[in-house]
This record gives sequence, C-alpha cells and structure tokens, in this order.
Amino acid sequence: MDELVSRVGVARLRKATQGDFKELRRLSDGGDATATDELIQLATEHEDLEELRRLAARGNAVAADQLAELTSD
Repeated sequence: MDELVSRVGVARLRKATQGDFKELRRLSDGGDATATDELIQLATEHEDLEELRRLAARGNAVAADQLAELTSD
C-alpha cells in the first residue's frame, strides 16, 4: 500500500482536500496504481471532470469509463 494510503487511511481520502488530490496526482504520475485508483474514485465522487479527463487522456480506461458515465444523460 502506498505511503499516502498508509498515512491517512481510506476514510480520510474520501474527504480529500486539494492537498490530498495533489499528493495522489504526484504518486499516480509516478506510476503508483493504488494512488491512481484512489484518485479516480475521489475525482468521481467529487465530479472532478477535469481530473478524469486528464487521467483518461493518459490512457486510463477506468477514468474514461467514469467520465463517460458522469457526462452521459
């Protein structure tokens, strides 16, 4: 489990601050799959379409699926 998840726990991540998003982005950009999963989950919960677009543009299929789900009506 990555350093951020270990340090603050999953429950805290669900109530992320902008600083948490920044740290998850850093870890995710470094290849941490757990951080990427958490970032997608948080971006989805917060309806952060910009973050989901960024991850989808980098080839993340889960982010693309979440983005499609949030933008379809």
